[in-house]
Amino acid sequence: MSELWKSGPGKAGLVLLGLLVITSSVVVITFPRNFGTAYWANPGHWADNPKSSPPIWANIFAKTKNPRHRIIDLGAPVSEESTGRAFQRTYSQSFVIDGDMPPTFLSFSVSNIEYAARPPALTTVLVRPGGGEVILARQVVSGPRRGEDVPYKRYVDEPLRTSIGAEDRVIDGLLAIHGKGVSATELRGSVETALFGIHVGGGEFEMLRGEYRLELRASFQSADDSLESVRFVIGGSAYGVMGTDALGRDLAAGLLYGLPVALLIGIATSTISTILGMSLGMTSGYAGGWIDLLIQRAADIVANIPVLPLLIFLVFIGGSKLWLILLVLVAFSWPGLTIMVRTMVLQLRTGLEVESARALGASSFRIVFRHILPHAASYILAQLVFFAPSAILAEAGLSFLGLGDPSIPTWGQILEYGFRTGAVFLGYWWWVVPPGLLIVLTAVTFMFLALGLEPVVDPRLRGRRSWHF
Repeated sequence: MSELWKSGPGKAGLVLLGLLVITSSVVVITFPRNFGTAYWANPGHWADNPKSSPPIWANIFAKTKNPRHRIIDLGAPVSEESTGRAFQRTYSQSFVIDGDMPPTFLSFSVSNIEYAARPPALTTVLVRPGGGEVILARQVVSGPRRGEDVPYKRYVDEPLRTSIGAEDRVIDGLLAIHGKGVSATELRGSVETALFGIHVGGGEFEMLRGEYRLELRASFQSADDSLESVRFVIGGSAYGVMGTDALGRDLAAGLLYGLPVALLIGIATSTISTILGMSLGMTSGYAGGWIDLLIQRAADIVANIPVLPLLIFLVFIGGSKLWLILLVLVAFSWPGLTIMVRTMVLQLRTGLEVESARALGASSFRIVFRHILPHAASYILAQLVFFAPSAILAEAGLSFLGLGDPSIPTWGQILEYGFRTGAVFLGYWWWVVPPGLLIVLTAVTFMFLALGLEPVVDPRLRGRRSWHF
């Protein structure tokens, strides 16, 4: 490790690997275990997100600023009051409009409603700067069903989602605000612009910047009735740190979840392949005879089998499972290391150190692991590091071909879905560039480590480094 830290590439590789491991650990701890099946592959989970939207920070380089997409979750009301006949709770959230474009849409959703007798009524209101109000929606929760037990529960599994459109109630509210200078027909074609603007004539609206407020007023018959959560969605065309894909999935979440998967593939495959290749190579080189012949012929056969057609066949037979891909990568990664280790063992077993140990009565097991393995360990360690990026790139390539495990999001799958839906041709760079860069960064990390291990493998290179950090 000290020799690795002395070289520039080794130091860079260790720093990058440390960052990748720390980030992966945070992801493993914070993300749910079923993220792939319950969240990433569930379109309903991303229903409130914009589709194919660039990241927010892209506005820095854009001439026209895309409105930011906002999702506001409220768990507790800001006020509660009793009117004698009803008990009203108000859920409210303020937000500022300071750009040149209005939100692309408005929606709200409620979940986990319980009531004992009369179903609650929900009223959604937009309060504009200066105090003007527009009633966006009014609805009553569905009533009791025959045979249903009290308390009545609604929207437990799936929330009640309501999108704000050109309903008569909204148009009437806009006519009251903008006066007689605009017709209902003009308003129906530009609801969002009218909600967040001032009419300047000819059906045109100018953005009204300032602080707006969304309110949901829930009217219950009893104080024991409840509404667990409210979500306001202020639609925009810029979202998050890495944007979204065509299903509205947060690409930042997919890229983060793909990091520990990539490291697992690379480290697990390289470790198992190295142990298998090292064991077979030492056995072949030290035992000799028919054992050596059997292992070497098996290595020759496996090394000449085309992996990709076989993997495609196995995926069709056994399904697109990550463990199957790992198994195939391990099964076809050991022959090269086996042949090289055998060559090294053939040279070492005739050396004076091994002959002396054999003359002193050392067992074959002790000779291999105490007098041969230490001389080959540095080369084997370097090969372990080299195997890791190869496995990561192989899995990414297979996922790009559509052979990846659909239940586990990986960088290759994100790239594959982007190319399949035309992200490259439509200019959705945030969908293609980040996963590609992460694949390259991870591969480069292990390449730096391999370069830093060169002086360990070949002591003659020590003191000849031309790079220092």
